[in-house]
Amino acid sequence: MKTNNIKDYIQLHLVVLIAGFTAILGALISAHSLSVVFFRTLLASGGLFIYLYLKNVSIKVSTKATWQLLATGGIIALHWFTFFYAAKISTVAICLAGFSTGSLWTSLLEPIWDKRKIRIIEVGLGLMVIVGLYLIFLFEVNHIMGLFVGIFSAFLSALFSVINSRFATKHSPQIITFYEMMGATIFTFVPVLYLFFEGSANLKIIPQGLDWLWIMILAFVCTVYAFAEGVELIRKFSAFTFNLTLNLEPVYGIILAYLIFGEKEQMTTGFYAGTFIILASVLLYPLLKKSKFSNN
Repeated sequence: MKTNNIKDYIQLHLVVLIAGFTAILGALISAHSLSVVFFRTLLASGGLFIYLYLKNVSIKVSTKATWQLLATGGIIALHWFTFFYAAKISTVAICLAGFSTGSLWTSLLEPIWDKRKIRIIEVGLGLMVIVGLYLIFLFEVNHIMGLFVGIFSAFLSALFSVINSRFATKHSPQIITFYEMMGATIFTFVPVLYLFFEGSANLKIIPQGLDWLWIMILAFVCTVYAFAEGVELIRKFSAFTFNLTLNLEPVYGIILAYLIFGEKEQMTTGFYAGTFIILASVLLYPLLKKSKFSNN
């Protein structure tokens, strides 16, 4: 049985807090969302290369695996683009509310991927998510597009998570992340180049001023550090404790957004009620999954 001290728990919640901070950084950066993804993944892949080199980890994989990992990086690039875009066109809170549906998408995608039946508890919790989304739709009409984009971002996140679960049986997490960051950089390079030469003059393709600081935090703190720390922590905690704590990401993100942006992030009562229902379903899922109902 794994035993943990207070320091371990603090580090775990720090990693989750950093994850919740990414949407805020995306909203702070004035550059185009595609540029944010490109420069973040470019810097992160370089940082991960240095990390792997210092750890004496070989990055060699088969040609087939290389293409598969790079292609998955393309999905990650689209996920991050939609994630940051949702925060820019609405609010951080709306973006994270949509992103909270990730567990619902995972519960639907995993059975298809594993060729098994969808469990009753997954259907029930999925209905809870729909009720929560309905409340948000009802009270936040002005932010519907941001919510839709956030939901789509959550779908992409669930998709590459399911795909990565297969890669994890063949490759180390370090190798997977390194190649996927490279893939995300490659897939965003041409669109960013096109926008730079052919896009509107109003589009900010090259980050300016503080944008570089926020992007470096995204790359080195939210990606390289959080990744390395997460790999270490998952060895100390049970998978259940680790994943349950990760579900607090939207909660931390919404609280931080309100503290940083103030009234801009203040939502209606319906929003908070709907978000609470979604988060409740997210937190209930791992608890019910371990119960006697998990096989029904």
